[in-house]
Amino acid sequence: MVKQISVFLENKSGRLAEATEAIGESGVNIRALSVADTSDFGILRCIVSDTEKTLKVLKERGFTASATEVVAAEVPDSPGGLAGMLQMLQENGINVEYLYAFVTKSRDNAVVILRVENNEGAIALLEKGGIKTLSEEEANNL
Repeated sequence: MVKQISVFLENKSGRLAEATEAIGESGVNIRALSVADTSDFGILRCIVSDTEKTLKVLKERGFTASATEVVAAEVPDSPGGLAGMLQMLQENGINVEYLYAFVTKSRDNAVVILRVENNEGAIALLEKGGIKTLSEEEANNL
């Protein structure tokens, strides 16, 4: 499993830039990210090279931030690769709440971040199905 940072952002100009600037100035590298928004607020979700340092610097700058465990999985970088993995999860009753892609590839595969109802069950199922999941260290060092 991998730790993901979630940052609550007021939906106003420059707030996303302020958050990413704070992370960058602390010397932490953002490895993957996703931004979801509504008319009132947004949520920045990211995988970073140093989770604890990121939480500390964001909170010092007045952001509401927390860490959540997610699954990082290598998916064949070919047509249908993602669909096959998602079908495997669906057939085994594991709901995917959301997912987003990594900034870089791992070897010849794409890497996706998955938020699921059952991390341990998803990891066991994916690995049984031949899909490599990444440890936090592996994901942070891609």
